[in-house]
Amino acid sequence: MNSHPRATPRVIRLRSEAPPMPAIGQPCNGCGVCCAWAPCPLGIVVSGRRQGRCRALRWDAAQRLYRCAMVSQPRRVWPWWPRWAEPALRRLAARWIWAASGCDADLAAERAA
Repeated sequence: MNSHPRATPRVIRLRSEAPPMPAIGQPCNGCGVCCAWAPCPLGIVVSGRRQGRCRALRWDAAQRLYRCAMVSQPRRVWPWWPRWAEPALRRLAARWIWAASGCDADLAAERAA
């Protein structure tokens, strides 16, 4: 008998046009699953919470994928951030979220019917 209670599936809502979640270790394709599930360490600072969708998760309609606004448009998330320091924040954010280092979201994602 398993002593752990069965985990209840949690529903996250993403656009149907978003790409499917890549396999662990594969390049990020902008599916948005990880950031919609829970914020990363930077997202915790941005969102002020440890659970739920990150406040910096943004849909890019032209590319049909999700992006971290702290990398792509940080002043849309932190409008008080000085414009002259925006490039440094973008570089730092890309490092903090491990951009281009491969998917590390150990989640099972299913599309709704």
